[in-house]
Amino acid sequence: MNHDMQYSGKVAMVTGAAGGIGSAIVAELGRRGISVAAVDREVAALTRVAEACAETGAHVQVCAADVGSTAEIGHLVDRVENELGPIEYLVNAAGVLHPAAALDVTEDEWDRTFEVNARGVYVVTSAVTRAMVSRSRGAVVTIGSNASRTPRMGMAVYAATKAAATMYTKCLGLEVARYGIRCNVVSPGSTDTPMLRSLWSQGHGEEATVHGDLDAYRVGIPLGRIASSSDIANAVAFLLSDHARHITMHDLTVDGGAGLGV
Repeated sequence: MNHDMQYSGKVAMVTGAAGGIGSAIVAELGRRGISVAAVDREVAALTRVAEACAETGAHVQVCAADVGSTAEIGHLVDRVENELGPIEYLVNAAGVLHPAAALDVTEDEWDRTFEVNARGVYVVTSAVTRAMVSRSRGAVVTIGSNASRTPRMGMAVYAATKAAATMYTKCLGLEVARYGIRCNVVSPGSTDTPMLRSLWSQGHGEEATVHGDLDAYRVGIPLGRIASSSDIANAVAFLLSDHARHITMHDLTVDGGAGLGV
């Protein structure tokens, strides 16, 4: 375990902690010696993540909660701050995906995707950041997507939620900068997670993802590989760290060039 003095005694909250990217972020922050409040609705999967991290000496607390519930998150933030200490870092990694053509999306799919991907960011970030403001310190990273600014077929609702979460995070960053709080976004492209593999089951495999699909107006990935979850976790850790102390309202794309730098 690689403890860094800058992280000594620090506490992070990570939502979507049972997911592919979220669990990698929990592991990376735990490896650095940060106590992590791992938040997710999937308690069994979340417990497995915490147990795996504990084997490496990391301190991870299982926190079952729905990010869309103001009451649950309010109680959770109070509990974490009482039991672990002041939350110094927040990572919004909770997300759901309902792939469908824009004209085929159901109202339920629309509402559920916005409930988690956009409202969840608002609910959690506003609760945690209020506490950060009272202490005049803290850093927030929201997991966005390169789809938030590059149109993708079958991804209209997902892209819209990520665009909303991205701009909310940036606007909040502008408002809380006076308190020394930084708010940034990490926007992954195709990353090897269960969410991506669920798309492959519909006929879009790894090779097609890397090489692109002209019929779907996808150019592929110039670096020739799909990201690992650790690629995303490392970017998040950088933006939370003191190495990024003068970076705020930034959207760091980690997609191997799939968005052509846009």
